[in-house]
Amino acid sequence: MPTRSRTDARRRWRKLFAGSVVLIAVAAIGFTLWSNRQDEPNKQTPVADPGGTPLPDAQRARGDLDRLTIAWNRNWESYDRNAFGPGWSGRGGEPVLADGCTAREDVLKRDLTEVRLAEGNSCMVRFGVLIDPYAGERLPYDRFKASDIEIDHVVALGDAWRSGASQWSAEQREQFANDVGNLLAVQQRANQDKGSKTPDQWRPRNAYWCDYARRWIAIKSHWGLTVQATEKSALADMLTTCSPPTAR
Repeated sequence: MPTRSRTDARRRWRKLFAGSVVLIAVAAIGFTLWSNRQDEPNKQTPVADPGGTPLPDAQRARGDLDRLTIAWNRNWESYDRNAFGPGWSGRGGEPVLADGCTAREDVLKRDLTEVRLAEGNSCMVRFGVLIDPYAGERLPYDRFKASDIEIDHVVALGDAWRSGASQWSAEQREQFANDVGNLLAVQQRANQDKGSKTPDQWRPRNAYWCDYARRWIAIKSHWGLTVQATEKSALADMLTTCSPPTAR
């Protein structure tokens, strides 16, 4: 009887071992398929130009600011993030730009230094370093680890909705949400503090006032969005920090 018991035990162990091997093989195949899908560039109809709205010099920004229409915010209670199309979940299906990358991917490639891309994928940033424009901190980036880096809409979608985007088509709103000229890689905490506030309510560190105001004005001007009087005054104040043009 003891011999038979040992034989039965060995058979059970063999079955368990064989089952484990099968499970490991299936898991390995699944991971390989997932990894390959992650490394493939996006193949969808582009929603926007990867160049985005250009950043004007200070003189042009002052002129554009003067021409912006002053109006009270409206339709604020009806804002819905989904009205601007899908975000960048990283799970696939995100809108892509004309270069085949998502807006988020293009912003990371543009704003990070020491960038290392995924092998065989010119869109996916695996590693990099951000010098955050809002707070000035140096932040490491690793795609597969929790990060303190977020992508900010400088002119927030909520503010855009209140200053004119509520009247746009769904296609226009999706294009706006993916305008890389309105996107920055920034520190998570600063981005959350900013939220959908306008420059009269929130500003980055002083050293970034000039670029921030120029970018804000460029977006409002390009997309035909309105400003409030206090917002316009704050932007004019921030532009005073821009260096005067060099005399020739």
